[in-house]
Amino acid sequence: MVAASVVSHAGASREVETPQFADGQAQVVEAFTDARQWIRESLWVETEFDSDGDGKPDRMHVDVTRPQQTERGLKVAVIYETSPYYAEVAKESPKYVWNPRHELDEVPAPHDPPPAIGFNPNRKRISDSMVAEWVPRGFAVVHSESPGTGLSQGVPTCGGINESLAPKAVIDWLNGRAKGFTRPDGGDEVTAHWSTGKVGMTGTSYNGTLCIAAATTGVEGLAAIIPVAPNTSYYRYYRANGLVRHPGGYMGEDMDVLYQFIHSGDPARREWANEKILKGELLAGIDRQTGDWNDFWSARDYWLQLDRIKVPTLLAHGLNDWNVMPSHSTHVYRELKKRGVPAQLYLHQGGHGGDPPFEARNRWFSRWLYGIENGVEHDEPCTVVREGDTRSSPTPYADWPNPESERVTLRPRAGGLEVGALAVDATADTARETLADDVAKSGAALAKAAKSPHRLLYALPALAQPLHLSGTATLKIRVASDMPAANLSVWLVSLPWAGGGDLNADIITRGWADPRNHASIERQEPLAEGRFYDLAFDLEPDDQIIPAGEQIALMIFSSDRDFTLWPKAGTKLTVDLAGTSLELPVVGGAEALAEAISAKAP
Repeated sequence: MVAASVVSHAGASREVETPQFADGQAQVVEAFTDARQWIRESLWVETEFDSDGDGKPDRMHVDVTRPQQTERGLKVAVIYETSPYYAEVAKESPKYVWNPRHELDEVPAPHDPPPAIGFNPNRKRISDSMVAEWVPRGFAVVHSESPGTGLSQGVPTCGGINESLAPKAVIDWLNGRAKGFTRPDGGDEVTAHWSTGKVGMTGTSYNGTLCIAAATTGVEGLAAIIPVAPNTSYYRYYRANGLVRHPGGYMGEDMDVLYQFIHSGDPARREWANEKILKGELLAGIDRQTGDWNDFWSARDYWLQLDRIKVPTLLAHGLNDWNVMPSHSTHVYRELKKRGVPAQLYLHQGGHGGDPPFEARNRWFSRWLYGIENGVEHDEPCTVVREGDTRSSPTPYADWPNPESERVTLRPRAGGLEVGALAVDATADTARETLADDVAKSGAALAKAAKSPHRLLYALPALAQPLHLSGTATLKIRVASDMPAANLSVWLVSLPWAGGGDLNADIITRGWADPRNHASIERQEPLAEGRFYDLAFDLEPDDQIIPAGEQIALMIFSSDRDFTLWPKAGTKLTVDLAGTSLELPVVGGAEALAEAISAKAP
């Protein structure tokens, strides 16, 4: 059992209990377990910005839970989570989001705002999340509400700079560089005399995003982060290769909807905020008519700020997360590793959310917050929960994608209105095949159909043995439209379509693009009728073992009713098979694929 070093207050009268560590992990210390003795504080930390335009620095509402021994000289590290969701959120209804049913080149009709979120100025506690896990192990747990939410001052900006600087201010306070007060205005000063200054951030979804946001500030004292399913690029959350695309399960959502969903702060500044931020920035910048990349999206893209991140980062993501898609984490993991930042990646086969095992989180925070030499930085950098395994028992790999993964080029063969072949063949088929858009047909219905005029489907032969895919598939496609604008949707599926609750049973991965943005996501151009355009774009990353008996199939269609806008049916897309191919990331490469297809059953 190893005790962490403790810097006590001058004048501490007697020895106090300290955090204890075994096998590289913080252990429950009996003296820290009595919740009735924990110190609980509520305060407001002053920031360096004034985002609500009232002429005063915004203050963030913060709560602290710490062992009572911190009043007797013990200094502890901090586990910190910040969120816009701790207070009430807006009511959800189709009338409070964008109606997807309109033509692609139309200016969309505005939607109604939701009723104003209630405000309770007498709230004290923000959250008790993580308290029971970490306080008995010798950490303080800190929560804060994002700008313009709950009792925090300011305005929500959905990726604006104040959402990065707000957690920075809290970390600065924990290091004695910012001031805390007992009230949102005035009040007595509160110090974090009990803090070692070492802070670890964690959180899921928006809360995970804010871990990344804080890390981009380079704030001293942020020692480790564990972002779970973080949105690391607002453009890639609400758009795809120039296409207006909604996050899975949230049809019609966009930046303005998110702002209205979380804007729970003091009503006194809401009218100002709605004019300045909602109308002046969000609605002015999102451009739902074209879906193009612009300066608005650039300012809210953490992929462009990764050079600023130096903090050890353990990312977690579900490979079937169609809300915040897995590329948000896999890209950040790979880029941080290129920059020499300690980074690890935990992937599971589920959907949105899903923490790494507690042991992994404990080792991560024990190493970087308390300096325990547990060797976590030498562990295999990637773990993947294999199909059928529990999330607490992931399989370690030397990297992600799997180092043995190689890209194999597959080409479609004519017959896609039924099921054409997908061939490992360097020769190209000269056929051209046409589908008719109909958003009324779901992707599942199209994949199940033996024949359909609304999609093109190309399949490999049935696998005789399992095949491991690891990495990011890329589609190259030559396509023409009979209309100036069209959606383009692509699914990689496993046939026969099974349905049911198994997330890995049918959909391997997906992707979307706007053919008008064939040259650049920054500028679209109307499609000339009958002219063929070449596009290349990535599908979402995956790491999956496709079982024997399944067929891997490429499905090309137009409007995806679960993700894209819903234009009137009838637009025709023609695919030139000679200019179309799929690069599939196969563990073992072409040899493994050939063996999986040709192997004889035992």
